[in-house]
Amino acid sequence: MREAVIVSTARTGLAKSFRGSFNDTEAPALGGHVVRSVVERAGVDGAEVEDCLFGAASQQGTQSYNIGRLSAMAGGLPPSAAGMSIDRQCGSGLMTIASAAKSIMCNDYDVAVAGGVESISLTQTEHKSTYRAVSEVVQQFDATAYMPMIETAEVVAERYNISREVQDEYSLQSQQRTAAAQEAGLFADEIVPMQATMKVVDRESKELSFQEVMVDKDECNRPGTTLEGLQSLQPVFRNGMVVQEGKYITAGNASQLSDGAAAVLLMEAKMAERKGLAPLGAYRGMAVAGCQSDEMGIGPVFAVPKLLQRHNLTVDDIGLWELNEAFACQVVYCRDQLGIDNAALNVNGGSIAIGHPFGMTGARMVGHALLEGKRRGVKYVVVTMCIGGGQGAAGLFEVF
Repeated sequence: MREAVIVSTARTGLAKSFRGSFNDTEAPALGGHVVRSVVERAGVDGAEVEDCLFGAASQQGTQSYNIGRLSAMAGGLPPSAAGMSIDRQCGSGLMTIASAAKSIMCNDYDVAVAGGVESISLTQTEHKSTYRAVSEVVQQFDATAYMPMIETAEVVAERYNISREVQDEYSLQSQQRTAAAQEAGLFADEIVPMQATMKVVDRESKELSFQEVMVDKDECNRPGTTLEGLQSLQPVFRNGMVVQEGKYITAGNASQLSDGAAAVLLMEAKMAERKGLAPLGAYRGMAVAGCQSDEMGIGPVFAVPKLLQRHNLTVDDIGLWELNEAFACQVVYCRDQLGIDNAALNVNGGSIAIGHPFGMTGARMVGHALLEGKRRGVKYVVVTMCIGGGQGAAGLFEVF
């Protein structure tokens, strides 16, 4: 059977939504930047790329919403490169990689770019209507189908007795691991610097100006985070325009809203060999699963066992785990229920520290897992996501 390998990976640094470096950068510009970068890093002709798949949870555009095709155009690929967008909410970037890999394995094409992008700054603004279209038919079957993610995290924390103390301790670990990795330059091989124009609003005069910036590292993490600081934060969340008190979830133990893009270039294995390329690893499989909508954060608990069983593997066979840190409570629950060694989980931190551009994160995690897996000499890595609406996804990759 044909084999799909990942030849190159690239991502932007992650910038804080609304007030960070990418707060005026369009999603296709972010996507195009990483498309161009993975093609250049792979050393292939852009004309060889037959498809460009991008995931996004909230696509930006007016006439066309196909962020895959738009990113291909912005990335300088010729008109012959097709494009497709995929929405599985926070699992979108991971799903594009799986979809492209399976198309290669099924002999649909030989070369593809896959990734994810999110511009929260330009899609979730104060001008966006607070009205949320919901299906009455869906709600007849599941009254929690449209529950905001932060509320589902409150449910998980209370339902499974994940204390505020444990959540804050895990969040501190994420911040510390990301700070150490950044200090050691462990993200340098995946980040491609990008110039951007940032909007700056003067706090006193409210005057708007623009500043040219170079984004060459992640901007969201807080290296000086302390446990005392995390414990001092108030648990509140916004439901529409109303701020409500919570019990567990704070700005410190939840993922950060951020903007960015990530991509990989996939190729049929024998073609890569003929070209003399050294792949980072190979796609081995994917599993998805559903769960109750009001506890969407525990989706990996259902997806991971299906993935491992299909490939005759156990949790201990996986050398490195990337489990998206949407909220500390759901990571802690999934880790403990699955029996994952904390020393092999999110070893360089995760979305609580780095940031979480929804549709991009899965693609970022795949690239990072392959690079870090090689540094550690492991054979298998698993990337797993919780997904809005009550889902989980898990992807298996072999490291070369």
